[in-house]
Amino acid sequence: MGLLSILSLVWGILAVIGMAVGIIPCFGSFNYLNIPFAVFGLLFSILVIVLSSKKELAIAGCLLCAAAILIGAIRLVLGFGIF
Repeated sequence: MGLLSILSLVWGILAVIGMAVGIIPCFGSFNYLNIPFAVFGLLFSILVIVLSSKKELAIAGCLLCAAAILIGAIRLVLGFGIF
């Protein structure tokens, strides 16, 4: 289960990188792809937290995915879903 914890952390890091790309002006619509990616990462991280004995990395992945969802959604609202 240690490998799944690492995978959830990597998924969270990729979600935050995608969110950072979506913050750049004129790339805001990238969040339409990144938010579902981060939601699946959040669900996967929660599953790993429930099933695994090594929870630290999965918790970090969960927090990163949640931050990517929240900031990406705020960016979409501020950019009117286009910019």
